[in-house]
Amino acid sequence: KPRDSVILASKVAGAASGWFVPPIRHGLTAIDSFHIERAIEGSLKRLDTDYIDLYQMHWPDTIVPIEESLKAFDRLVQSGKVRYLGTSNDTAYGTTKALMTSAYKGLARFESIQNNFSLLNRRFLDELATLAQKEQVSLLPYSPLAGGVLSGKYNNHQEGRFSEYVKSSNPRQKAMAERFMNDKTLASTQKYLKIAHDFDIHPVTLAIAWSKQFDFVASTIIGATTPEQLDASLAAMDLELSDEILKRCDTIHDEILYPMG
Repeated sequence: KPRDSVILASKVAGAASGWFVPPIRHGLTAIDSFHIERAIEGSLKRLDTDYIDLYQMHWPDTIVPIEESLKAFDRLVQSGKVRYLGTSNDTAYGTTKALMTSAYKGLARFESIQNNFSLLNRRFLDELATLAQKEQVSLLPYSPLAGGVLSGKYNNHQEGRFSEYVKSSNPRQKAMAERFMNDKTLASTQKYLKIAHDFDIHPVTLAIAWSKQFDFVASTIIGATTPEQLDASLAAMDLELSDEILKRCDTIHDEILYPMG
């Protein structure tokens, strides 16, 4: 396809609280001027393009002042290397501070936020949803299937990456695995599978359609292990869930509460 017909997004990696150390830039992940400039040049070269449509801050950097980061991002926009900016895995406080800094300093602002959002993780519906609506920052949900849990495969006792993570010696990976796959989330998933069955919808289609059916969501992020798995995901593009389905989903969430820390 012609380059102009594609919306190309990429990221610059941040500190991730010490959990995620990317194997790039020698593991140095500060969101400062130097690393932002190094990262964008590397991305442009690898992607064989002269600009990126959406460039996102992946994990906020709590050490580098947000003003320094935004000034570096703004230079990328002014130079034409980047069209729009986004953040990810951010909090309501962090996103608000970034938006206010951009407004006061006359810098390009974050237009999107990529956070975890699914039937099994509704934390975004608290303060962040209000922020997204009031400040016109679009959510790009990632992991709308909760790492594959909402497909129902773990309810059928199929092995997968979470079974490996549960046994992992990495405490962060272990915590994430247990957060998404435990007795309560599997119980919720079983009920969502029943809804999908009742309305003749593939469970994957149901979960992805739910994640995009909010006025603050611009698009939702999908993934697949095989090409065949894409069919159920892409079927959610034109599916609008009925009020009855949404109400039943809300009822399940209210009945089975679990910590999502």
